[in-house]
Amino acid sequence: MKAASFAYAKPASLAEAFSLLERPGAKILAGGQSLIPSLNLRLSTPELLVDITGIGGLSKIEVGKTIRIGALCTHTQLQNAGLPLISEAAAHIAHPAIRNRGTLGGSLALADPAAELPACAVALEAVFIISSSKGERRVAAASFFKGLFETDLKHDEVLTGVEFPKAEKSVFLELTRRQGDYAIVGLAGIVKGGERRFAFFGIGAKPELVRGKSLEEAKKSLPTPSADLYHAASTKLHLAKVLLERAWNKL
Repeated sequence: MKAASFAYAKPASLAEAFSLLERPGAKILAGGQSLIPSLNLRLSTPELLVDITGIGGLSKIEVGKTIRIGALCTHTQLQNAGLPLISEAAAHIAHPAIRNRGTLGGSLALADPAAELPACAVALEAVFIISSSKGERRVAAASFFKGLFETDLKHDEVLTGVEFPKAEKSVFLELTRRQGDYAIVGLAGIVKGGERRFAFFGIGAKPELVRGKSLEEAKKSLPTPSADLYHAASTKLHLAKVLLERAWNKL
């Protein structure tokens, strides 16, 4: 199957991108590693693709009290971004060809419940920088993800960057059938201010945050996972508990 016909534009500035996004049926194209397959399957049929890869300044990594990463940073770049949790998670994403083109902003804006980076953002309490013709706003990661492939982004907005706080310790674990597959269950865990935070992916419509003063308390606070085509909810819950115990002991 081939994609339905669409128009294409490559703006050179954010201002030009904002103007294009005002058109009906406009959709942002970044790395395209999820969007292009969905176009070919006609799961997505935009009238206009707005390719933001020509906009300068969106692939910077700035290190300070927090680490600000531009939305166009590829997964490969993330492996050397200075954030151990993000680096480890990025290495688990698909395969090298995908990591060389897929972007941080694309992954976060898609909000796939089985993706690694949204969970990392929630665990680290990242702040998303969202821009539009009206200005800039900042949204906490926990508030950004609304549901299955649903985020706080509006049609005329662009996710331009993310600020990641540093963690004292971190751990990333996932269980897959094969290397490069989406995880059956996974988690991103950190220690910050003496508190353990675990953001699970692959068990619900969005990253699920779990906390607890003890391992048993954390296990009890795990939500009932959503079943998928291959795994029952009970299987996923068991695997989530196994990963939680491994992560707890590592931290």
